[in-house]
Amino acid sequence: MGVKSMLPSYELGFYALVVTCAVLYSGSGIFEASRDSMNRKAFRDGIKPGWHYFGRKMDVADFEWVMWFTSFRNIIVFTLSGHVLFGKLCSMTVPQHRAVMYMIYGALAVLASMGLVYLMIILSHCLLLYSVALAKQKWLCYVAGLCCLASFKVEPFGSWQSGFVTGAFDLQDVLFYGGCTFTIMRCMSFALESCEREEGIYSIFDLLKYNFYLPFFFFGPVMTFDQFRAQVSTRELRRKDDEMKSIRVNALLHVGAIVAVDIFFHFFYILTLPSDLKFVNRLSDWSLAGLAYSNLVYDWVKAAVMFGVTNTIARLDHLDPPQPPKCITMLYIFAETHFDRGINDWLCKYVYDHIGENHDHILKELVASIATFAITTLWLGPCEVVYIWSLVNCFGLNFELWVQKFFQLGPFAKLEAKLSGAMSRRIRAAFGAVNFWAIVLYNILALNSLEFALLVTKRLLVLGFPVSTLSIWFITYCGVQLIKERERILAIEEEDKGDKAKLE
Repeated sequence: MGVKSMLPSYELGFYALVVTCAVLYSGSGIFEASRDSMNRKAFRDGIKPGWHYFGRKMDVADFEWVMWFTSFRNIIVFTLSGHVLFGKLCSMTVPQHRAVMYMIYGALAVLASMGLVYLMIILSHCLLLYSVALAKQKWLCYVAGLCCLASFKVEPFGSWQSGFVTGAFDLQDVLFYGGCTFTIMRCMSFALESCEREEGIYSIFDLLKYNFYLPFFFFGPVMTFDQFRAQVSTRELRRKDDEMKSIRVNALLHVGAIVAVDIFFHFFYILTLPSDLKFVNRLSDWSLAGLAYSNLVYDWVKAAVMFGVTNTIARLDHLDPPQPPKCITMLYIFAETHFDRGINDWLCKYVYDHIGENHDHILKELVASIATFAITTLWLGPCEVVYIWSLVNCFGLNFELWVQKFFQLGPFAKLEAKLSGAMSRRIRAAFGAVNFWAIVLYNILALNSLEFALLVTKRLLVLGFPVSTLSIWFITYCGVQLIKERERILAIEEEDKGDKAKLE
């Protein structure tokens, strides 16, 4: 109820004004804190010389982002540009064999960047999981795949395998573990899809074509085997209307996002500030809330850029890859919270939806979410922070269903039925605002540290009560109403498209 309910325009305008003012006020506090802490000794490792003519230094706490766009930038551009040119040539000359060409180029690129031993490790895991798939037993595929994944995420097995790869260069560990773990997820998808096939099993050649598609190899996203095989096997390569325009626009947006992040890091030290809890504790409640929220937004931008670049290349190859993650600003539901839509699609298809079915039964939902977060914990790498992150997010996901079931009981359902659609929307938005901050507080555990998450929680819920707590809740409520308004417009547009399709 209340999904398509409209609120008065003046009310929505007031909400937009409140959110805008709050963001500007919080941002000014973070800007002043960044300016005042620029030369602090405690931040020496996280802040490096930047734009001297503006008198600003740059936040370089995220080594991955820095490496991607400094020392590793040329290699990435060269390798992916080669794939684009090679893929275009194959699409024009031998479209029926383009998957084979992609595989050859990808395997050679992996060999050139990581060496023969690394390639042999990847091939050995592919061969092992292919052999397990021959039995066509799903439980055996799960056990073998998760054991292979654990061999990279649990010590001393991970270090033992990485020790075979000689040499040292920037991002070697990232490429090693990224390529290996994404390989395991792809191999498990291949094995599970082979179990579903009624006649025989897919060949190991199909697995290698699937795994060594270079844009997805090191950084993802994961596209399930059935989708990849169906799309890459298409011989008639046709573009949709305005598809190339959409690809160009997305590419420009990603370039714009990279430039925007670079500018942002010169004026807002959102990654380095949380490392000094004594300094952060002196910030106002508003600035602290903005700092926690900004960290989630940045991580979304980082994921959107990383997956957006690979997705753009995949679209040039006539594939329809998993979409970038949904912006954290547009989230107030745990079920939609993910920073990697490829892994999310994989987990939903093979674990969460498989066990939870329609996600309406409390016990099945609990088992499904526990199994999903158990695999996610292994994927992220078991450690104390990941355990806590998995536990609280699993609780949040189930708590949503418990609250929903509770308010579907007779007395509450009758009470809501008496309310107008607009009032129902307002009440739901109030609960959504609480959920929004639960998502923020639960996820900064993994993005920053347990200590920073506890500090933010204590300041906003205990020391800041009631003024800061209630005011931030109200501002978040205004933001959720704006999100709901966008969802309402999109729902109406989808309904109109469906009506037009029926008429045609």
